[in-house]
Amino acid sequence: MTGAAERITEADIRTLVHSFYGRVLDDAELAPIFEQALSHRWDAHLETMVRFWSSVVLKTGSYSGKPHQAHMRLGLTPEMFGRWLSLFAATAGQVCEPEAAALFIDRAGRIADSLQISLGIGPKALNLPAAGPR
Repeated sequence: MTGAAERITEADIRTLVHSFYGRVLDDAELAPIFEQALSHRWDAHLETMVRFWSSVVLKTGSYSGKPHQAHMRLGLTPEMFGRWLSLFAATAGQVCEPEAAALFIDRAGRIADSLQISLGIGPKALNLPAAGPR
């Protein structure tokens, strides 16, 4: 997959991000979450996501946000992450070359796992017992 990253351009990332979030807005399960969280900030969010994916895939360092904090108060569930990943994979498969799609899908899965762990949800979440008196 290393060679795939070398062939991905900012234009490819922009196409993927805009195509994907177009699908999110049409999705009955995900659209309400994004519309409530972002209201009239869609354009800014799309640009942030282009920078995010550019940093992840092209290692440009153009994203400096805190995705874990941004997702903390949204009431997300593992099922929502599953739906997000499904839509993302379908979109990547349609707008990217196969190797590039595989790279994006792999990274998206890792990011979703990381977010779920930090949010304390999902099968990989660390459900540690509460520390009590010793």
